[in-house]
Amino acid sequence: MIASLHYLPADKLVIGVFFKNSCQICVEFFEICLYIVEHRFKTVFVSKTIFELKYNSMNIKLKEDFLHYVWRFTKFNPRYLLTTDQQTIQIRNPGIWNHHAGPDFKNARIKINNTLWAGNVEIHIKASDWNRHKHETDPAYQNVILHVVYEADIEIRRDTGQPIPCLELKPFIDFRLLEKYDQLMRQDYWIPCGQQSKLVPDLIRKNWLDRLLVERLEGKTEQVHQIHQQTNQHWEATFFRILGRYFGGKVNNTVFELLVQSIPIKLVWKYSLKQAQLEALLFGVAGLLIQVKRPPDDYFKALQQSYKFMDSAHELNVLKPESWQFARMRPPNFPTIRIAQFAALVHKSPHLLAEVLQIRELKALKQLFTVEASTYWDTHYVFNKASDYRVKVLGKGTVHSLLINGVLPFLYYYGTQRADRVLMARVVNWLEQLPPEQNTIIQEWKSLDIIASSAYDTQALLQLKEQYCNKKKCLNCAIGNAILA
Repeated sequence: MIASLHYLPADKLVIGVFFKNSCQICVEFFEICLYIVEHRFKTVFVSKTIFELKYNSMNIKLKEDFLHYVWRFTKFNPRYLLTTDQQTIQIRNPGIWNHHAGPDFKNARIKINNTLWAGNVEIHIKASDWNRHKHETDPAYQNVILHVVYEADIEIRRDTGQPIPCLELKPFIDFRLLEKYDQLMRQDYWIPCGQQSKLVPDLIRKNWLDRLLVERLEGKTEQVHQIHQQTNQHWEATFFRILGRYFGGKVNNTVFELLVQSIPIKLVWKYSLKQAQLEALLFGVAGLLIQVKRPPDDYFKALQQSYKFMDSAHELNVLKPESWQFARMRPPNFPTIRIAQFAALVHKSPHLLAEVLQIRELKALKQLFTVEASTYWDTHYVFNKASDYRVKVLGKGTVHSLLINGVLPFLYYYGTQRADRVLMARVVNWLEQLPPEQNTIIQEWKSLDIIASSAYDTQALLQLKEQYCNKKKCLNCAIGNAILA
């Protein structure tokens, strides 16, 4: 049984309303009763509803983002709303959610009694948070037209002494929503919604993953934008650095990017005609021609001699050799092999970006990046130590990873800057054609029966896990919203 008792002043009336089932009809009828009582007796009374009792028993720790979600999507009955001083409220427009400094929602339109107000809305768990956040001294908050709180523990006034209209949401939020929210926030599963994610309709999940793919591309293009600014908006130099970052793999990505950043693009073009000279330049600046643990072979000595001439001519900055990681890596992924393959790619296509922009088919793009290191590396993984014969071709998985993480985000950014929607659409289409990535995160999604069929899907699922599930941003997630609905 659900009961709610409302205690009015002694000279008024005590009303008890009882319900046997917590159905929506009962809840709405209950709210109508409250509305009639408040307008009949024109007095503030203290309500102690089952919603409050239930909330207290669950010991929920609310966060402001929950109230943002409640306000933004009107997850409460908007009828019969009253301010704490008994003025009627009609929400014409809740406003635009503000992600920056200042009030939480801007350009809201709220009718209070008979006056329509346009301005900002600020949201807090408790009304006293207004003072705790020092809003009373901030001019940006003086035009707040409504203070929305979960609990109105004190009255807040403007610097003129005029009270700021306050809406206490506590009596208007269904405890079932609070309960669902609490369950999501308390879960220790790999993702907060756990097995509940299977219950979300496929259409909602598909539309959300589409949005996440674009969001991930936009996040990566922001990194491209930063590099583009650092290179004084030189497109080929930017592309060169992006390739360097992802050629290094997860372990050596930072030092590999630093390597290509340390060499002017014009110098790369100068020595790109001869592969041995290009290797000398790259290995020399990488610092890998300095230390010799074994007797040097002829190729190593030739690269040293060639780089010595380059260094005297161009005064190059050399990286520390210990920056490169070899430990616990498969030999085909050693930085020596990757640098040699990078040299082969640039030697094959000095003006690589121009070639990439001309390509229309994914097959041709993959072929362009499928390169072999020079013949010295057929029998070596490191300098001066022979190994069994094996041609060091840039593997299919590495090519796919390079395209997914480096080349395609660059092209997407290039398309945005040139207003080339055809190129942007081509990038998305290529992601749909590339096979799904294989990593622990994608395997975990598979265990939840969420199967990726392409790189398009895996990129979206990675974005979901990293930016929403890990941060428990369920309130900003379409899947979380569907579970809470």
